[in-house]
Amino acid sequence: MKLVAVTSCPTGIAHSQMAAENLETTAEAAGHDIEVEVQGAMGAENELSDSDIAAADAVIIAADTSVSRGRFEEKPLVKGTVKDAVNDPEGLIDTAAQRADAGETGVTGASDGARAETAASHTRESESDSDTDSANEAHPEQLGGDPSKGLFARLKRLFS
Repeated sequence: MKLVAVTSCPTGIAHSQMAAENLETTAEAAGHDIEVEVQGAMGAENELSDSDIAAADAVIIAADTSVSRGRFEEKPLVKGTVKDAVNDPEGLIDTAAQRADAGETGVTGASDGARAETAASHTRESESDSDTDSANEAHPEQLGGDPSKGLFARLKRLFS
């Protein structure tokens, strides 16, 4: 199977390259052909050509930054983080291969290395969980650590 991938992280110094290397190594070990574009601080390396994209059976985007998806329309696309590509490249590749074999198109997301759900099953779940979602809106999940220990809180205490 022919795959193309894009890796991108905010600094683009090491993690994008690690993700690209893991995707290449894992795909080749599984018998897939893969071309990986690395986007980082120095711009794009190994930029994917239009012919690479046209020949691809599926697309993987492992990025912590915004990556334009316009060039990948009508292709099965699996979206994950750089962490997913570093820690679980098999999951991203397997999901991409399954979607290509099934003839699915559009975007499927992956999180923390877990296998991705298709957009259709995600829609069905969100419809059945609409009561739960409205209850969660009142108390949004806090991201990050304890806000009282953050830099802003410490500076505020220092200068008050």
